[in-house]
Amino acid sequence: MTMLLRVRRHPSAFLLGVQLLSLVIHPVMVGSDSGRVLFGAFSVAVVLLSVWVVDRSPAANWVAWLLGAPTIALTLGAIWLHNPAWLVWSAMLAGLLYLYAAGSLIAYMMKDHRVTADELFAAGATFTLIAWAFAYAYLVCQAWYPGSFSGMVEPERRRDWMELLFLSFTTLSGVGLGDIVPLQPQARALVMLEEFAGVGYIATVVSRLIGLTIVAQREK
Repeated sequence: MTMLLRVRRHPSAFLLGVQLLSLVIHPVMVGSDSGRVLFGAFSVAVVLLSVWVVDRSPAANWVAWLLGAPTIALTLGAIWLHNPAWLVWSAMLAGLLYLYAAGSLIAYMMKDHRVTADELFAAGATFTLIAWAFAYAYLVCQAWYPGSFSGMVEPERRRDWMELLFLSFTTLSGVGLGDIVPLQPQARALVMLEEFAGVGYIATVVSRLIGLTIVAQREK
């Protein structure tokens, strides 16, 4: 009961935890049917949690469900029917949903001048949502434009999900390790958009939360 109350009070923290947990367990799930099913279940869970956090924000919940329901259906269908083409459409819808959820969390964090614990968790969850959204965009770009990305290891092969997510995290955070490289113009455009999104997120949302937290501490 106590755990359930905490989840209801801090849904952003739960979303952040599930996202980070999927990062940890994904390497051990690669290459097996059970791993693919488990990762699909995680993907569905993140979709549902994303819809949930949108519901607690000023954004329209019906838009989240309009994107989330077909995402879940396509993800489960692709796993059960072994249809990779469905995963591309699922990735496109999931990316749009995660961007919408990230925008709703930003609106939630910006709606007042008081910083709560859930808003601090929301800042982390928003970062992961943006990173996942662009990783899905890279996945779609690679499917539509073969040869969009290359890497230091086996440069000619298609990049897998973990590599594209790694590229997304390093781009969004400004680290830019550079072992996964965008080659096609479409891929480079997506990378530049994510770089702009990362700088904008840190400059506006994160800096605002830090400033309000400092002001609140001084007033105490």
